[in-house]
Amino acid sequence: MPMYPYITLADDTLITHSHLIENKDSGEISVEIHFERPSKMNFLDSARCSLPSYEWILRDGYSDDEIANFEQMLHHAAHIFFKFAGQGGAQVAKVI
Repeated sequence: MPMYPYITLADDTLITHSHLIENKDSGEISVEIHFERPSKMNFLDSARCSLPSYEWILRDGYSDDEIANFEQMLHHAAHIFFKFAGQGGAQVAKVI
């Protein structure tokens, strides 16, 4: 599944999101948000959350406090992820 970049945090966590995903059975639309950063212990710390259910599909290397912070951010920005997912990612201009 292609993932679109959203932002990189100060600790090098890269946040990406999927396109809009339609559940063929229920017709529900969802977006998956992926968090990933370099790690000495695990090679990569990874976490993935499905919106709008806020179900954590993957949690590897991030602490409970970090996951709680991500979830709080997701509650504030869910509408942005759905908007960008529907547009095929954010259109970000590069400064050269």
